[in-house]
Amino acid sequence: MSTSAMTDDYPMAEVSITEETKMPEPAKKSQLLVILLCLFAAMGGFVFGYDTGTISGFINMDPFLESFGEADESGVFFLSRIRAGLIVGLFSIGAFLGTLLGGFLADKVGRKKGIVYVAMVYIVGMLIQITAFTAWYQIAIGRVIGGVGIGALSVLVPMFQSETAPQNLRGALVSSFQLFITLGIFIGFSVCYATKSRLDTGAYRIPMGLCFAWAFILLIGMCFMPESPRFLVSIGRIEEARKAMAMTNQVPLHDAVIDEELKAIENSVIREKSAGKATWKELFTGEPRMGYRLTLGILVQVLQQLCGANYFFYYGTSIFKAIGMSDSFATSMIFGGINLLSTFGGLYIVDRFGRRKCLLGGAMVMFVCFLVYSTVGFAALYPNGDTTLPARKAVGDVMILFTCIFIAAFASTWAPIAFVVVSETFPLRMRSKGMAVATGGNWMINFLVSFLTPFITSSIGFKYGYVFTACIGFAIIFVFFFIPETKGLSLEDVDELYASGVSARNSPNWVPSSKKQEVNEPKNSMTDFSESS
Repeated sequence: MSTSAMTDDYPMAEVSITEETKMPEPAKKSQLLVILLCLFAAMGGFVFGYDTGTISGFINMDPFLESFGEADESGVFFLSRIRAGLIVGLFSIGAFLGTLLGGFLADKVGRKKGIVYVAMVYIVGMLIQITAFTAWYQIAIGRVIGGVGIGALSVLVPMFQSETAPQNLRGALVSSFQLFITLGIFIGFSVCYATKSRLDTGAYRIPMGLCFAWAFILLIGMCFMPESPRFLVSIGRIEEARKAMAMTNQVPLHDAVIDEELKAIENSVIREKSAGKATWKELFTGEPRMGYRLTLGILVQVLQQLCGANYFFYYGTSIFKAIGMSDSFATSMIFGGINLLSTFGGLYIVDRFGRRKCLLGGAMVMFVCFLVYSTVGFAALYPNGDTTLPARKAVGDVMILFTCIFIAAFASTWAPIAFVVVSETFPLRMRSKGMAVATGGNWMINFLVSFLTPFITSSIGFKYGYVFTACIGFAIIFVFFFIPETKGLSLEDVDELYASGVSARNSPNWVPSSKKQEVNEPKNSMTDFSESS
């Protein structure tokens, strides 16, 4: 056990370490199992992504329109803007409520059981949807309930991953939640593409029914997963935490690596419990700098939505049908593929270049893309601005190109890293509440974008993109001045970083006290455990 992990609460007699007296080497720590564990938990992101990928296809399928839409004077079925907005958008309202449920369950029953319970909630929502025949409001109700499950998963899964992953891989493993979202979106697009030519209700019921499979796999699999060690320590189940850490790291129960990691977590829990039970008021007014940290968490999540990605993912099929694409379903599938592949790049760069550089670089690229997309769309897509005339194909191709670049930039930076930043921002005793509120902000803006987009685009068309362009410009300024760099830090180090008051611009050079102690300790002391979390 490293002497750097000691505090006054855990005294230890001094030991003279010489060439003749050496501490035993710890067993080599394997990270394979903990990686697989975090990746399986990310299945919660797949469920969310698949739902997102299918709804864009549903609202453009003839059997769906015939079942839940209304006919115009010529007998053509369509979804009114209010009906389409509610079917798509109410999911986000449910998800907003789900974030609060997720925060409650995380503290009440734990991260693992919480994921199991909310997977059940999602399945209930899907049952309501798939049994609907002509009542569009039944679809809407089912999407609200399904949204509750997804919203809770968006809190519980990144929390579980961040508390389980080793610090040198935490960014990549929490980002895997977004990777599985993009995989789900791509599979959702692909399934809808495969069923779109069906003339019966199977066109939308088949992709809808597959939602059960993904949620059921998550539910059953999580039953066999270990609980988050940090949660177990927080409720006093130290030996269970030790067993969970030993199993996931594939080392002996009393290995020196486990001793050191467990001691660091215990010390953190002792400090936090000395402050008493966490309250909602403390989330806004507590120390160290809780109000500031909450504001950062909310803004990161809100700005992720205001980047405008869901403008394409929710209504991509409709948008590119308007541009004149012969097969808008295929175009959406291409976007889903780019989204998926780009997220793999995000897994690498988040821990290679850090959070700040990735967020800044991604926002700059997205700013340029939306500016070009919007300007070309309203100024050159239709001859003389007459939307009744056929769209210019060359102009449409330019818009699709910049949309692809935008999606690649978003998928590799803001999409995964927003969840990483929020999962690292709050101390253990406030983490569930803080993540619930911050992620709730994401879902509230998600609802506004999904519900209002049909109305705004019908009024101002592609000029709508300027709204997102301005929001991305603000995001660049916000990240530069306020988001600290947390690459390579343990969750306990991140807490110390915020408490220190160091500015975001100086944070890349900040050194935690644990690292300073390691530098000053004897060369032969057991301090070189860089993989401890």
